[in-house]
Amino acid sequence: MSFNKKQTHMKKGLLTFSACILAIITSIAQEVKFEEFDLDNGLHVILHQDNTAPVVSTSVMYDVGGKDGDRSRTGFAHFFEHLLFEGTENIGRGEFMKIIPANGGTFNAYTSQDKTYYYEIFPSNKLELGLWLESERMLHPVIDQVGVDTQNEVVKEERRQSFDNRPYGQILNTIGENLFVLHPYKDSNIGEMAHLDAATLEEFMTFFRTYYVPNNAVLVVAGDIDIAKTKALVKDYFGAVKKGPEVVRNFPSEAPITETVKATTYDKNIQTPAIIAAYRGPGMATKDARVLDMISSYLSGGKSSVLYKKLVDEQKQALTVQAINIPQVDYNIFALFALPLGDQVTIQTLLSEMDEEIVKMQSELISERDYQKLQNQFENQFVNSNASISGIADSLATYYLLYGDVNLINNEIDIYRSISREDIQNVAKKYLNANQRVEIDYLPKKDDQ
Repeated sequence: MSFNKKQTHMKKGLLTFSACILAIITSIAQEVKFEEFDLDNGLHVILHQDNTAPVVSTSVMYDVGGKDGDRSRTGFAHFFEHLLFEGTENIGRGEFMKIIPANGGTFNAYTSQDKTYYYEIFPSNKLELGLWLESERMLHPVIDQVGVDTQNEVVKEERRQSFDNRPYGQILNTIGENLFVLHPYKDSNIGEMAHLDAATLEEFMTFFRTYYVPNNAVLVVAGDIDIAKTKALVKDYFGAVKKGPEVVRNFPSEAPITETVKATTYDKNIQTPAIIAAYRGPGMATKDARVLDMISSYLSGGKSSVLYKKLVDEQKQALTVQAINIPQVDYNIFALFALPLGDQVTIQTLLSEMDEEIVKMQSELISERDYQKLQNQFENQFVNSNASISGIADSLATYYLLYGDVNLINNEIDIYRSISREDIQNVAKKYLNANQRVEIDYLPKKDDQ
């Protein structure tokens, strides 16, 4: 009896220690201060000053992604991620990507189903150059047949490398097309090449005029800046951009999945089959979406996670196992994925083993120790996300454009802190049932298939 009391005291002591660690981690995370204002043309501007290093990030996020546009012309947003590097009236073709490194800078861009993001990181004395480049992209892009033809070949090669010829490269596309029936999330972000091949130059121009307008974007300038001078420069470079039409979206809602949907996909690039179980979750801005983040980490966040320990380490049934929660504005995607180890383990066995852990979460609370571990993980992720100027800039833009609350850069962690073990159990019960999912057998393609 005295031993049990001692154990209880030790547990309490460990929990108290963990709480202290959390407090220390949180105190390390400095508040991200920022200023916001709007230009007359509707461009939202966010400035973040950090003079600890002589670097500056200039970035523009557009509220346009794979889900936008005509469904017979999928992939336009991703296509424009490439096309808007072609050149402008004042920047020669191909010069965009030469100017930046020649001035000590780096750059990149990416497109998701919900957004397109361009950014440059320069020495801080090149701030004006970064603003000029992004304003040129918005004001004076050259969209012509030469650029369209050039980037069409680039996108085709990207599709071949990243999707068509890559092992398991079709997984996300397969999930989307089976999980969604009406919503444009059903279509691949990179698009169908036949759609791009058939598109006219005027269709590309119309897409640009619709979405790449200042009132459908946010500009973030972060780093070693003077706020007053930067405001003046932003007005000088972007004030002349004309306001565009308001973007109107009216995407259809999906009916709930009430019976298990079974699908099979064949991949010519693989030899080992995979099992996927995908669920349609609530949009990224909801608390339940954050709970599903925690559930995915609990199940497969590292080698000490529940599914990894069980299926990879202890039972040696899986080569790999993952639970992911993909954030999207209208519906998140929560998916389980596993590869069997050896011919004796079937993909259905792996699904049953994963389901066993889901049912445990639904029927009983996770341990206090596992819960505290999750809180530690998310505290660390929160601190790390604000550890670089580029990370801060991306977060500021995303929180404004997709979440509607820039202050989340400082207080989103409070949402995760508020998640209880009971919340985890209830969300697992609400969303992660077998009759609410798509089960996909992802199989090697044989010559006759």
